[in-house]
Amino acid sequence: MKQKFDIITSTCVPLPLENVDTDQIIPARFLKATTKEERFFGDNLFRDWRYNSDGTLNKDFVLNNPKYKGCILVAGKNFGSGSSREHAAWAIAGYGFRVVISSFFADIHKNNELNNFVLPVQVSEEFLSELFSTIQNNPDAQVEVDLPNQTVTNKVTGRSEHFDINGYKKHCLMNGLDDIDFLVANKDKIEVWENQRV
Repeated sequence: MKQKFDIITSTCVPLPLENVDTDQIIPARFLKATTKEERFFGDNLFRDWRYNSDGTLNKDFVLNNPKYKGCILVAGKNFGSGSSREHAAWAIAGYGFRVVISSFFADIHKNNELNNFVLPVQVSEEFLSELFSTIQNNPDAQVEVDLPNQTVTNKVTGRSEHFDINGYKKHCLMNGLDDIDFLVANKDKIEVWENQRV
């Protein structure tokens, strides 16, 4: 899951549904798993929407539609609401999404995504609506997410928006660091600070 972020340009998978909660992202029955294997959670992302009750593929669900692909998920407003399960972020990352774009994220889920090297990009509702329209009209349309400059651009229309991100999390994503990696990288500075206070 640890990958450095810079500029990502990709086609998108559209999920124009509002209030998608973490139980829909990864159903509760998978929380008992004793593995954090990316493939396991990725295979079960949106499990109850991707598969029918008899285990066959739901051909009407967007993840099963071969014309939509890419490492950017474009989702409706209030993405990741509900319980605080980190498994939802594991599933998104495990499937291969590196960016989720929405007009609003539930706070805990947003932080879980950041902690698992998935970049949540919050845009205006107008920009989100434009993205959905562009992707529907042209599944091969690309979106550019520029983390250093904190911009997201619809490559078809040329329209861009700026997005916010915590400076510390931006540094970690751009350098491929989780919280422990960051502490280890700053071990000498921490020891100097501690010694000054002895």
